[in-house]
Amino acid sequence: MSVTNLAFYKFALVDDPDDLVIEVEESCRERDLLGKIVVAHEGINGMVAGSDRSCEGFATWLAAMPRFTGIDFKRSTSADAPFAKLVVRHKPEIVTMRVDGVDAVSSTARHVPPEVFRDWLRGGEAMTLIDVRNDYEVGVGTFRGAIDPQTAYFNEFPAWVEARREELAGAKVVMFCTGGVRCEKATSWMLAHGFDDVWQLDGGVLNYFDRVPDAQQDWSGELFVFDERVAVDTSLKETDTELCSRCGDPVVGGDEALCGCGR
Repeated sequence: MSVTNLAFYKFALVDDPDDLVIEVEESCRERDLLGKIVVAHEGINGMVAGSDRSCEGFATWLAAMPRFTGIDFKRSTSADAPFAKLVVRHKPEIVTMRVDGVDAVSSTARHVPPEVFRDWLRGGEAMTLIDVRNDYEVGVGTFRGAIDPQTAYFNEFPAWVEARREELAGAKVVMFCTGGVRCEKATSWMLAHGFDDVWQLDGGVLNYFDRVPDAQQDWSGELFVFDERVAVDTSLKETDTELCSRCGDPVVGGDEALCGCGR
């Protein structure tokens, strides 16, 4: 029997994150769910795995909270649970940017539905396409033609943009990330710093793979995911990519001899 994986995030004002951590953990344990969830004053971000009934019950419970109205869930399946345990934590941010004044609750870029994004890619839309993920993720796979900022950490992104302010100022900037959460914060920062024509792929690459059946036309490689599956293909199926036992970097094909640290 397959396991259902439920990924979600929502930027929202949370004035009692410690209390919410307790509530969320209790709800997950009642349903025998495993996974990783981060709660902060700016919202919630996480992924859980378990039976389909348990995942749907948790989704209904979380979405019923007024502050999380409209929260979006992305579903996929795997042969086994991609987590060994349940971890629910209160952190300063649900995605770490370490920049003051970013308000992704109130202001983010316009969302591009996957089908429109596909048409832009294949129709030669005049845009600057930026992969907001970190370098090791981009190394596993990315959209063809996307710019790789070569950032080791997400908090390096603002400096990368500032260094290219002139070339980006007049461009139609379109960004994407794994599930959408980093784009929310990156576009919020850009809008607050004078960039107007900014867009983001709705629901990230996970949503694109789910809604575009022939996504392999647009994507090169695999998609790195933050659980024990390591990577999935454009059909959201687990691949044989593993993490190197020496350096922890993803190794496409599972052969550590291919990893840079082994050369």
